[in-house]
Amino acid sequence: MRALSGRILLIALAAAVSVSLAVPSVATSDPVQEIIEPTRDPALLYPTPLPDAWFVPPPGFENTAPGTVLHTRPTTVGPLLTPVFATQLLVRSTDSKDRPIPVVTTVIVPQAPWTGPGARPLVAYNTAIDSLGLTCVPSWTLPRGSEIELAAIQLLLAKNYAVIVTDHQGPRQAYAAGRISGHAVLDSLRATVNTPWLGLSPDSPIAVSGYSGGAIASGWTAELAPTYAPELRIVGVAIGGAPVDYRLLLGSMNGRNLASSVFLAATMGVAREYPELFELMNTNGWRLGMIARDWCLAALAPVGVVAPIPVEALSDVPNVVATPIAQRVLDATRLGGQAPTAPVYIYQGQQEIWIPREGAERLYDEWCAKGARVRLDEFVGEHLVVALSGIPAANSWIDDRLTGKPMAEGCSAFGR
Repeated sequence: MRALSGRILLIALAAAVSVSLAVPSVATSDPVQEIIEPTRDPALLYPTPLPDAWFVPPPGFENTAPGTVLHTRPTTVGPLLTPVFATQLLVRSTDSKDRPIPVVTTVIVPQAPWTGPGARPLVAYNTAIDSLGLTCVPSWTLPRGSEIELAAIQLLLAKNYAVIVTDHQGPRQAYAAGRISGHAVLDSLRATVNTPWLGLSPDSPIAVSGYSGGAIASGWTAELAPTYAPELRIVGVAIGGAPVDYRLLLGSMNGRNLASSVFLAATMGVAREYPELFELMNTNGWRLGMIARDWCLAALAPVGVVAPIPVEALSDVPNVVATPIAQRVLDATRLGGQAPTAPVYIYQGQQEIWIPREGAERLYDEWCAKGARVRLDEFVGEHLVVALSGIPAANSWIDDRLTGKPMAEGCSAFGR
């Protein structure tokens, strides 16, 4: 079995080389040479920095409070039907191990005045970045018209809500490392509502939403808010297709289908936040990590089609997933440890192939047992179908929360 995995990985590496040569990258190293002579320097597994000094925080930023605005600049977002003002903020946040980091959020405010009661509502819409490179994030894709979730953002702007879209994987593009994503979103919300000229207020009702990879950020935002940013007026969080426990994905994505390469990318992303995982990697793991470090989802997915690779092929440690290091990281990246105080809406596909419904149901049970207010809706369809069919219900639920309609105490479910 190990020999078979090794042959599969060699096929995938060959495919990876061809993709890396075809896909533009800001990396300057030679991918072929990296494969021949992999260098075990963790710095080579992180994304290539963008050549833009704006992303560099000022000296001493680490001494400022989380949520402090470090830099601002106007930006453009489009194409949109709603006229807006758009601004990028560089914000002081913290990573998964509570170290200071800068994160970027894009604040999009409709030009039309808010005519409803109270302050203008704000939605933190978290896209499924699901990538390893810094040209894959919203602050890059939104100004260039290449953001694939722009239609979902437009639906919110059409209701005259303000929207923030955060590069929630942080400066190291720590894909799937949920704790850093929750911190990034919460600090971006802090920065936005406490910057008066943006048109928001600390009294603005806040909703949080995201699907799939975006649900990782949204779920962790809900779970961390009571202790990390209790001052924020978060009135509801909607998450769909959420990968809440990566142990479940070991059985549904790991080396089994075209999603296997996305799972490997998530493993690399988590390792960027928990570098103790690097010591478990073999030579091929280092090779793949260096090749794919700047890839967006469009480059990652084809590798899973050509040769699905199990994560075990990246290590020579027997039963590597069961090692204490791997188990500690799996525990640290699992949702469900703390109950959100804001109401939560969870939606999930009943025929989900990649992200089993068991995860959503387990999260629902755990949060409810801890006293949270949660609604779970399970719809007919698999992951990509429910990504679209679940939007009306999720947005209607968010509308109710932002307009002050109370959610009943306790929990309820449909379709389970």
